Amino acid sequence: MDTLVTTTHAPAPTAAPAALRRLYFVRFAFAAVWAALLFTAADTLGPLSATLLVIYPLFDVACAVVDVRSAAADGGPVRNLYLNIALSSLTTVGLAVAATSGIPAVLRVWGAWAVTAGLVQLVVGVARRRMGGQWAMIASGGISTLAGASFAAQAGGADASVKSLAGYAFLGGVFFLVSALRLGRAAKSA
Repeated sequence: MDTLVTTTHAPAPTAAPAALRRLYFVRFAFAAVWAALLFTAADTLGPLSATLLVIYPLFDVACAVVDVRSAAADGGPVRNLYLNIALSSLTTVGLAVAATSGIPAVLRVWGAWAVTAGLVQLVVGVARRRMGGQWAMIASGGISTLAGASFAAQAGGADASVKSLAGYAFLGGVFFLVSALRLGRAAKSA
């Protein structure tokens, strides 16, 4: 007696790339506006620049929560996204404290975050590479890791400034924009 065995393949996740694309566009817009505001307020570490510094990783937490919900709904991996939420939450607190100590302390905290978050971003990008549009996230993660080390080194110099963080955030935003555009192109060709 022959048994008929039918195998079904789970449908390819379609909601995740679209949600991720929207999230990446929002991240680009936020980074561009945030960078412009920080660049204009970065001459001193005053209330506005300190607030902006704390808002950035807090926004990253919110984005990671949205990303986790989208990825989990499509059955995607979320463990590294939870790690990102924890790192960005700790950084928010760390920057709030560091802002009371001065620019070198801010650069050290931001540098440590850039290194660790960059490594997480690199791992997440590699895990999502089949989705398309992730080479920019992989490159961004690697660059973030290197930039973080440079922020820590800059903290020990006489010319320590948070203006470099504005450039870092804007470049990161550009990588999100490129990835969003590539995800759109990948969706059209699928």
